[in-house]
Amino acid sequence: MGEVVALPLPEPAPEARPVLVLDFGGQYSQLIARRVREARVFSELVSHRITADEVRRRNPLAVILSGGPASVYALGAPQMDPAIFELGIPTLGICYGMQLMARDLGGSVESTGSSEYGKAELAAFESELFRDLPSEQTVWMSHGDSVTAAPAGAQVVACSTSTPIAAFEDPERKLYGVQFHPEVVHTPHGQELLKNFLYNVAGAPSSWTPAAVIEEQVELIRAQVGKEQVICGLSGGVDSAVAALLVHKAVCDQLTCVFVDHGLLRANEAEQVVETFGGHFHVPLVHVDARERFLTRLIGVTDPEEKRKIIGEEFIRVFEEEARKLGDVRFLVQGTLYSDVIESGGAGDSTGAGVAATIKSHHNVGGLPADMQMELVEPLRMLFKDEVRRVGAELGLPERMVWRQPFPGPGLAIRIIGDVTVERLAILRAADAILQEEIRRADLYRDLWQSFAVLPAIKSVGVQGDERTYAYPIVIRAVTSEDAMTADWARLPYDVLETISNRIINEVPGVNRVALDLSSKPPATIEWE
Repeated sequence: MGEVVALPLPEPAPEARPVLVLDFGGQYSQLIARRVREARVFSELVSHRITADEVRRRNPLAVILSGGPASVYALGAPQMDPAIFELGIPTLGICYGMQLMARDLGGSVESTGSSEYGKAELAAFESELFRDLPSEQTVWMSHGDSVTAAPAGAQVVACSTSTPIAAFEDPERKLYGVQFHPEVVHTPHGQELLKNFLYNVAGAPSSWTPAAVIEEQVELIRAQVGKEQVICGLSGGVDSAVAALLVHKAVCDQLTCVFVDHGLLRANEAEQVVETFGGHFHVPLVHVDARERFLTRLIGVTDPEEKRKIIGEEFIRVFEEEARKLGDVRFLVQGTLYSDVIESGGAGDSTGAGVAATIKSHHNVGGLPADMQMELVEPLRMLFKDEVRRVGAELGLPERMVWRQPFPGPGLAIRIIGDVTVERLAILRAADAILQEEIRRADLYRDLWQSFAVLPAIKSVGVQGDERTYAYPIVIRAVTSEDAMTADWARLPYDVLETISNRIINEVPGVNRVALDLSSKPPATIEWE
């Protein structure tokens, strides 16, 4: 097998022309892409550095310019290729995107001293954007600068008390701008406005459904794999399970699944994965016990990025070894998601300009070795988690697997803050098992995006049985989210927290303190490492 690098993102089929969301660093950029998808229109998040030629080549149905934290006049503020405005593609600017559009097309943007942050009352006029929407409505504003003169040919179609030009449109040039954020839930009619733009202005079909995703990915997999043999790295989570189902649907008996027990799983998880998968999938499953080799490589490693890259590389080495046992296997299936790609700094355009800074290198993206010997098949690479779940349900995946909370590929290694040891793994497994049991007993499992225990490799003084203890703390982390790009800490009932804390301290040797993480994302991430 020759050296092959990871494949680029597949081009969408002609009937799935994308809506391109240009990211200017706004906190809601990913949310815009999600809202477009919720309207059943395919969207992609791309760098604001994308050129007009690149946009033309992608042949998008529409372009949306995101918000951003900068002033359009600030030194180093993100700019865009103004030739994009001349392509005749329906374009919607949101907040910073509206201001950039106004400035580049001859209007003006100023700091008026009338900043708006939070809810604002909007007066909307008859227009394409506000068709069939209330003339008076609440919107979410977040801006210091304002458009003080619309571009020539554009008509002002909305205003608020502090913002005389809260929206404008130029139907002849297909250019539209809104100062507020229609993508957030605090703008009650925001999704309807986006649908007006997508359906009425851009003529986008509402055809991007789970069934359409399955059909498209099956065709892409067949085209990529041909008659070659394929292995799938199965973790037992919904992502790898759905990826495996898609590949099985596409190439059937060419697929072998490989489950690697790296010693970093939760209590009884390896047994559950093998049992569950064996009962629902009619494909060969290879179970590899690689606990010793992973833990040996992690000895003394405390840096989280190094942990992820070591684990990512070791996974690939195991897969390569199993592939050699099976014969000439060229392809490796992974359950990589769009959120993995974005957080690893890899969702860019063909110029190589990524959308976002690297928040953390996901083991299946930034943690891949440069000399890996197989080509990747990643049918979920353009999907968010909730979209994967809908595809899984469409494929007939059992509900308990569809709604399994996310568990990271590096496992408990990134939930131990410090050196990973056998002792710390045992403590964390026991604490996490209690947490999961009580969350399910309280019927909260489906309400939470994730709930898990964290073990910082520090010790504190306690007292148990009238004696001094010097033991580890356990941190409870529970969040709500839609797609893991943003998250809020979950307000767990006090009685549930009390039960979890008491059980962990009394039942897990080596723990004398339980804490609760009250951080949202941003500024924190969901996982601690």
